[in-house]
Amino acid sequence: MKIWLDGRLQDPQEARVSVFDHGLTVGDGIFETVKSVEGRPFALTRHLDRLTRSARGLGLPAPDLDEVRRACAAVVEANPMALGRLRITYTGGVSPLGSDRGDAGTTLVVALGEVTRRPDTTAAITVPWTRNERGALTGLKTTSYAENVVALARAHERGASEALFANTLGRLCEGTGSNVFVVLDGEIHTPPVASGCLAGITRALAVAWTGAKETDLPLSVLAEADEVFLTSTLRDIQAVHRVDDRDLTDAPGPVTAKAMRVWDERAADDLDP
Repeated sequence: MKIWLDGRLQDPQEARVSVFDHGLTVGDGIFETVKSVEGRPFALTRHLDRLTRSARGLGLPAPDLDEVRRACAAVVEANPMALGRLRITYTGGVSPLGSDRGDAGTTLVVALGEVTRRPDTTAAITVPWTRNERGALTGLKTTSYAENVVALARAHERGASEALFANTLGRLCEGTGSNVFVVLDGEIHTPPVASGCLAGITRALAVAWTGAKETDLPLSVLAEADEVFLTSTLRDIQAVHRVDDRDLTDAPGPVTAKAMRVWDERAADDLDP
């Protein structure tokens, strides 16, 4: 196993990031998770575009995308596997204790972990906490993920793989690491980015490939929708067979099943859409 740190491949047991790295001390960092299939990253250009947008939103220097691409290629080549989670982490680097950044430069880490294909269906729960659609980090994929850790632990306690949030207005928003779609009268809908959800890479492709509509929706739509599904880098499109205590026994329903087929066909046709 090899990871990329400080401009080169290193053994994970020997690689070291400073205890004063701003990504560790205050969560001052961004990241991307990229699916790697048989050594080939999927939608890497879109992920790197979002990495740049997140860096700009957080006030970090723009990442050197040529270096990030070299790092991804080197890590994937050094760690052959059928299906992998390629994680790109970019932080504010060594800094003083506190919120001020230092001048030592940023930190880039690229690592790869093996994963298995997700089941076709899963369970989700709703949680009482909200996403802030007007927060400073809204729309940025930052390493400040503790809120998601807490919510996902709640989901696991209840036999689910995802927790779904409303925003502060009570509108359906997103999951801890996924976007959510619902089917109403045969049409696919997903919350708009203005709801506070992350502009997911898989979300954007699913909207384009299935004709889904971006619609402002109440959280209560989950109790009424004919079908529900999630999208994310490693889920692709995954049907939901239970939301809280509501069973959707025929999941994946016909609309979701068609969306899953379209996804598989289109994703196989173009690795960097």
